[in-house]
Amino acid sequence: MGLPELAVIGVIAVVVFGPKKLPELGSAVGKALRGFKQEMNNPSSDEESSDGGEDAEKVAEKDAA
Repeated sequence: MGLPELAVIGVIAVVVFGPKKLPELGSAVGKALRGFKQEMNNPSSDEESSDGGEDAEKVAEKDAA
């Protein structure tokens, strides 16, 4: 992608989201990408939270009763 294509995408983004919403949108995307990178570098194990699943099942059974 060259400079003209990026300019067209930028103009379309300003028209669709508005100039006031773009910084918020950029910040949200940046935070999401940062969180994704952190999770890829330090994946959390599902084994650590296996007890939480059982507790959730007990709560669901109590709510159903």
